[in-house]
Amino acid sequence: MSRVTEQRGPRAHVVVVGGGVSGLTAAWQVCRERHDLDVTVLEAADEVGGVLRVGEVEGLALDLGAESVLATRPEAVSLIREVGLGDDLVHPSAQQRPRLVVDSELVDLPPRLVMGVPTDLDSIARSGVLSPQALARIPLDHVLRATPIDEDISLGELVGRRLGPQVVDRLVSPLTLGVYADRAVNVSLRAAAPSLFEAMRGERSLLAAARRARREPPMVDGRPGPVFAGVAGGVGRLPGALRARLESVGARVRTRSEALDVRRRATGWEVEVRDGDGERLLAADAVILAVPAPVAARFMRGLSIQAEAELAEIGTTSVAVATLVYRATDLPGGALPDGSGYLVPPTEGRSVKAATFSSQKWPWVAEAAEAAGLVAVRASLGHADDSSVLDREDDEIARMAADDVAFVARLGRARPIATRVTRWVDGLPRYAVGHVDRVERITEAAHSLPGLALAGSAYDGVGIAACIGRASSAGTWIARRLGSGGQWRHG
Repeated sequence: MSRVTEQRGPRAHVVVVGGGVSGLTAAWQVCRERHDLDVTVLEAADEVGGVLRVGEVEGLALDLGAESVLATRPEAVSLIREVGLGDDLVHPSAQQRPRLVVDSELVDLPPRLVMGVPTDLDSIARSGVLSPQALARIPLDHVLRATPIDEDISLGELVGRRLGPQVVDRLVSPLTLGVYADRAVNVSLRAAAPSLFEAMRGERSLLAAARRARREPPMVDGRPGPVFAGVAGGVGRLPGALRARLESVGARVRTRSEALDVRRRATGWEVEVRDGDGERLLAADAVILAVPAPVAARFMRGLSIQAEAELAEIGTTSVAVATLVYRATDLPGGALPDGSGYLVPPTEGRSVKAATFSSQKWPWVAEAAEAAGLVAVRASLGHADDSSVLDREDDEIARMAADDVAFVARLGRARPIATRVTRWVDGLPRYAVGHVDRVERITEAAHSLPGLALAGSAYDGVGIAACIGRASSAGTWIARRLGSGGQWRHG
């Protein structure tokens, strides 16, 4: 098949493969630092955004993917402000706290946890989350021999050894399932809880290490500030705002443009692209790969054996999000149970691993839903050890989610009047033991190739703030080393 070759212009050209929040952020960082470079973002889908997406369900605009960012990290909140959405920054309702399913009942999630590890045993005892036997087991942590933490270890393995299996099941795994769609026994301590990893290397007791590692939220007007933030209208608005800013400074954002291959040339790079007009070769002086790890591994074939092999070792998992909208009058008492939603321990055997009561958690959703007499819930299904739910049709997934939420939240015969299922196939990377060291090796191998950088959720964290931080670093790496004539400056 003949391919059209797009000639580069007189300025050095940076191509970003991937139009999710990572790719858009990396491109924006290049544009912020350099005004003498051409920047092109390639996105295979019809629209930018990746796992950030807003959709309409029964007239309500709702996030169908990630719905919040960490407010205790500066990257996401700063970017939201920078692209013009600062006036729409919002925080979850302070009156609604997350809850936990224990023996099929909703109980309050205990406060002051470090990735599920308790720091306040009195609050754990009062919560009723653990059995008397499990509570009695926890203080043994103070007398057990030290657990060597010279190398990485599974978060679940460490907590199980020190505090017992019920702490893992009822406190740690619900959080790792919510964040990583993976059980705690499969998740790296160093990657998921780096402050706890460092504290544990200097402590014999895990409880003592957790108290050292716990960071109080920043104070606002003399009170602890919010941990999470959102955007009125949905965090899914962020990619569109980023795209608008990029295009306003001359960058090109091309959707329905699939990168097929990335090749190193004697003078720069060449990206093979397929779009509506066929296949073409795009010349570049630098490339940022902001794609999932399996895709990055394919692109690295022939470029770096080590990077290809290490990227191929990063597994992925698939999840589905079922958005459910009810008439408020159909619910017992006209409302959902108290709380912003709930997390589910794996031993509960539920289909839904986490649910968010969106119209109680977010004031902007509450206002729109109340005006329409509606209630909105989002339910997450599927995890690394069981992604078979994605083999089902959308209506069956929605029915499973509605049945599960009805049982746990005691909704009686209430059924949603509208549903929407969003699938994130291979959407989450798995952070297995050794992940941090693996990422360091991947990054070093990529940086040995002049003009190449990597970004995305597979490296330094799956949250939006972590992805933005990694992408900003990738953009800076390219911007500060690429000469205006396309030459690469080492060091």
